[in-house]
Amino acid sequence: MNRNRRQFLRDLGLSAGALPFVAGLPSLGAVGEARKQRLIIVFSPNGTLPGNFWPDQPGPLATLRPILEPLAPFKERMLLLKGLANRVGGDGDGHMRGMSCLLTGDKLLPGNIQGGSHTPAGWASSISIDQELKNFLQGREATRTRFGSLEFGVAVPDRADPWTRMVYAGSNKPVAPVDDPYQMLGKLYGSVQDKETLGSILDDLGDDLETVARRISAEDRRFLEDHLALVRSLEAELQRETTKDLVHPEPELDPNIELVNDNTPRISRMQIDLLVNAMANDMTRIATLQFMRSVGQARMRWLDIEEGHHSLSHEPDKNEEAQKKLLRINHWFAGEVAHLAARLRDTPEPGGPGSMLDHTTILWTNELGKGNSHSHHDIPFVLLGNGAGFRMGRSLDFGGTPHNRLWLTIADAFGHHLGHFGQESLCAGGPLDLA
Repeated sequence: MNRNRRQFLRDLGLSAGALPFVAGLPSLGAVGEARKQRLIIVFSPNGTLPGNFWPDQPGPLATLRPILEPLAPFKERMLLLKGLANRVGGDGDGHMRGMSCLLTGDKLLPGNIQGGSHTPAGWASSISIDQELKNFLQGREATRTRFGSLEFGVAVPDRADPWTRMVYAGSNKPVAPVDDPYQMLGKLYGSVQDKETLGSILDDLGDDLETVARRISAEDRRFLEDHLALVRSLEAELQRETTKDLVHPEPELDPNIELVNDNTPRISRMQIDLLVNAMANDMTRIATLQFMRSVGQARMRWLDIEEGHHSLSHEPDKNEEAQKKLLRINHWFAGEVAHLAARLRDTPEPGGPGSMLDHTTILWTNELGKGNSHSHHDIPFVLLGNGAGFRMGRSLDFGGTPHNRLWLTIADAFGHHLGHFGQESLCAGGPLDLA
């Protein structure tokens, strides 16, 4: 928390519970910061359908392929990166290395977790790029935030292995996402009552918030009112659900277990609202949003699909029915990313200028390029927003370049100039040219 915020709280004698509502006020922004930047990494599993995803050739984005159609409103703010490959190699099966080497760019440690017909392995051996950037931003007072990073999940099973974890605080240090909106609400605001009654977080803060409202500008007052309104709407949404409805079924330790939850779309939207709200209030500038897991068998009944996602992804290309269902699945993921982008676009940047999407980079990716071949080539990387300052509205093909260089590029855009990230031998050439 910077000096402005500390002094404001000291002068008003506010309780600690009021801090989440005060810390993001535009007039209390970080001192000496040239431009606020944020990063949101979104993950969806089991590969994509290349023919329904990639354009015919690199260049300006014109008509999008069917999977990406929900993102059409953001074509001018989109960058498609083809030809990036996870070349890490080492122990573990394709899904394990695809998932736990995705954000780390380094090999898995030796271990006894047995994958499908490959050598066993353990956790990742290096920090993930989101946590690297978190540590960098937290090391400077001007960019320090309350949480540093937030890890959101949607239908991520309560089990720990290299198929379920992509975020690492360091070697052998996986970070679990929070996939219950109730738990995330409590993490952000700290005073949530029991789930059955769910009394308002705001019940005990009336006097403090009224004191704040009298002492701030009209712009800050509108910002505070919007924040309170969203918290109330999320509480109301949670009250409409029963405990049973909001908890994802917990699979057994069989990687092929079916995961069924018809409330996943509703939980996804609540998590996205919480994520945007947390960033609007400068609780964090780094976040991940993980949908399900590698080898996940989500049965997406809201899309009229009964088969498990992973099983469908292994069907041959000639199975037209499976291809249609996979198209619907990946189209749905694109729609959730589009919703996140729209929420950022429609939220004014606190303190200005522009919208939050002007200061945020969304990066949507996958652990595989193609599910039925376990390919680590042409992993889908979609960038949205203007937070990194890249030239958008186009697709590029890097012809098999190690994806480590993308993480160098993202770090570089945040002013964090790394000599290498992950496996050093895969960083030759340095950051990609996305200007």
